[in-house]
Amino acid sequence: VQLQASGGGLVQAGGSLRLSCAASGGRFSSYVMGWFRQAPGTEREFVAAISWSGGSTYYADSVEGRFTISRDNAKNTVYLQMNNLNPADTAVYYCAAGPWSDEVVAGTQLDAWGQGTLVTVSS
Repeated sequence: VQLQASGGGLVQAGGSLRLSCAASGGRFSSYVMGWFRQAPGTEREFVAAISWSGGSTYYADSVEGRFTISRDNAKNTVYLQMNNLNPADTAVYYCAAGPWSDEVVAGTQLDAWGQGTLVTVSS
């Protein structure tokens, strides 16, 4: 499966953005989908994940209550709605696909990564 992330940009603190990740070349509905981010000088970290059907979601503590992950299997797309953004959310955001929720949350044994989209939050 190939992944294409989009939707990043510059936003002021307190603002919102919605990221999208379009999948092609695979059976999208069979993948657990996740979002990760990497700020300059830091390691890539888990942000959110969603199960095959969308019935289960997982969030990092730092984004719980502000970010919402969702998916549309008919459109082969996963979304990350980000609200109440703050400068600490500034990072390159990556989408990823894997077969199992535990592995996606852990960032291991992932089948595919998107190319990343930059989110910059100004204070």
